[in-house]
Amino acid sequence: MIEEQGRVVAVEPGVVWVETLRKSTCSACSANAACGQGLMERLGVGRQRGYVRALSTLHLRVGDVVVIGVGEQLLVRSSLLVYLFPLLALLACSVAADAAGLAEPLAILSGLVGLLTSWLLVRRHALRVADDPLLQPVVLRALLAYSP
Repeated sequence: MIEEQGRVVAVEPGVVWVETLRKSTCSACSANAACGQGLMERLGVGRQRGYVRALSTLHLRVGDVVVIGVGEQLLVRSSLLVYLFPLLALLACSVAADAAGLAEPLAILSGLVGLLTSWLLVRRHALRVADDPLLQPVVLRALLAYSP
C-alpha cells in the first residue's frame, strides 16, 4: 500500500477530502546536488497542495491529520493504462498506416488519430469506474500531529 499523509479539509458521508503536499523524491536521489529538478524542489517550485477524495469509515473532523493509501497494483495498472496504452496506440496506428503504403503525413495523422482514440477510451473507462470503491484511495488511520 502506498501511503501519504495529509490534513482533512472537508467531510462528507463516508468520504473525506484530504489536502496533501506534493513533493518529488529528489531528496532521496544520489544526483540531487547536480540536478535541476533537485534545485527546483529546494526552492519550493515543485511543491503544490493536492486535494484527494478518500473513502473513510472513521469519524473525522476538518483539521484532523490522516494517512491515506492506495494499492500498488492499482497504481501500476492505472499508470500503464494512462501512459502506455496511448503510446502503443499511437505507434500501432502509425506503423499500420506506413505498412499500408500511406504517405508520411498520413502515417503521422494516423498515429495522432490512434492517440486521440486511445485517450477517449481511457477517459471513458475512467468515468465508468470512477465510483468503484476498490479503485478509490482510503483513509488508513488518523494521526495526532501533522508535520509537513
